Amino acid sequence: MSIPSPCFVLDENRLIRNLELMQRVQEEAGVSIILAFKGFAMWSIFPLVRKYLQGATASSLYEARLCFEEMGTKAHTYNVAYEDGSFKDIVSLSSHLTFNSLAQYERYIGKVPANVSVGLRVNPEWSDVEVDLYNPASSTSRLGITSDQLREELPDDVEGLHFHVLCESNVQALEELLRHFEERFANHLSQIKWVNMGGGHLMTREGYDVNKLIDLLHKFRTRYGVEIILEPGSAVAWNTGDLHASVLDIVDRGGIKTAIADISFTCHMPDCLEMPYRPKITGSDLAPRSEQYAYRIGGVSCLAGDYMDTYGFDNPLSVGDRLVFKDMMHYTMVKTTTFNGVRHPSIGIIRKDGSFELIREFTYEDFKSRLS
Repeated sequence: MSIPSPCFVLDENRLIRNLELMQRVQEEAGVSIILAFKGFAMWSIFPLVRKYLQGATASSLYEARLCFEEMGTKAHTYNVAYEDGSFKDIVSLSSHLTFNSLAQYERYIGKVPANVSVGLRVNPEWSDVEVDLYNPASSTSRLGITSDQLREELPDDVEGLHFHVLCESNVQALEELLRHFEERFANHLSQIKWVNMGGGHLMTREGYDVNKLIDLLHKFRTRYGVEIILEPGSAVAWNTGDLHASVLDIVDRGGIKTAIADISFTCHMPDCLEMPYRPKITGSDLAPRSEQYAYRIGGVSCLAGDYMDTYGFDNPLSVGDRLVFKDMMHYTMVKTTTFNGVRHPSIGIIRKDGSFELIREFTYEDFKSRLS
């Protein structure tokens, strides 16, 4: 079967490569790595993922259900704020439950059974994230409890501390982060059983110092006698798949050519507009050279800003040409919408033997059901 357009395409062999590296980190550092659904939630491949990872983290009732139903285990759950109507169901689907504020902890702790491990999210007040929109450790962040809000003694039923302030970071950033975390919370570490170091550990990126990560985690675990949990989002699906699209039209205005593709940055790649970052396209350069053909890439939604600035191509583009946007499996796929009725890309997998398997196609009913 040929790959349809548009289509998110996962490469199974690349995913296995990432999972094997994470398994090595777990074994050599003595830590647990769990899947963060906000970064990768393609549940059709979970039977493979759960052979390597120790479960998943959930940030809502629906994610907790997905963990229980498709990962086959209860979730490490953290919600920014829990609701009365869903709290009982969330607790029943959780092995760990983390509170974002002391007010939420005090409101709900009496409803948490003894077999659920309770944690508090803390803010170490340091992050290497430079884009304010994505910085969870800013001075005005709504995420986590600062050290000055905690008493010397944690409540007896608090067994863990959780932080998440990195984003596609290297191990040097984690090393600096731990320095700030220990400065603020070291006196609490003897009172707990586990530390969840959140996500942003991009250990599967080329050049990441995995040996240093293992050493850093092992020393921290030994120093404080705590269990360490990591929940990377991007790292699991990093460089494991692409978004295939096709050129529908070429629009020439004011000396700028725009190739209109059958995808949308607004609907299918919102991070490209929010962060912002520009995805690579196979066979093109992010900055056109003088001898290349320059094209902006436009999406099919009606929003004027649904485009990426010029790429350089060695040959002129034509209607029907394929565009392959690289590394689109992490975060991108879980944030898609059907805004404007734009057709959602299909989902497929290139299996280990090189064959393509179409997992799902989306229809008008998928669009309509979200609006009823």
